[in-house]
Amino acid sequence: MKIEKGTPGFGIILGLILAGLGALVMIIGFWKTLVLALLFAVGFFFGSVENKSSFFKDTANRIIPAKDTKPIDIKQEIAKEQEQYATTIQKENEE
Repeated sequence: MKIEKGTPGFGIILGLILAGLGALVMIIGFWKTLVLALLFAVGFFFGSVENKSSFFKDTANRIIPAKDTKPIDIKQEIAKEQEQYATTIQKENEE
């Protein structure tokens, strides 16, 4: 049985996980289930991220950029994207 996104095997596994989550909510309650899911997520994070310090540094730098970094001009970026899109459409129409 293949367990890839979009396959019946994946659907069965996901269905079982969600049924288990629903059973937990009914048996122990919503908030306890939420705490359990949060603890699982934290454990998964600590188990799966190899270099935690660089992960936190990279995340912090993405959220709070350096002082010398200029903010993005949204109008200018949208104009660039529209120009690139128009150029791509023209090239496709020529072919």
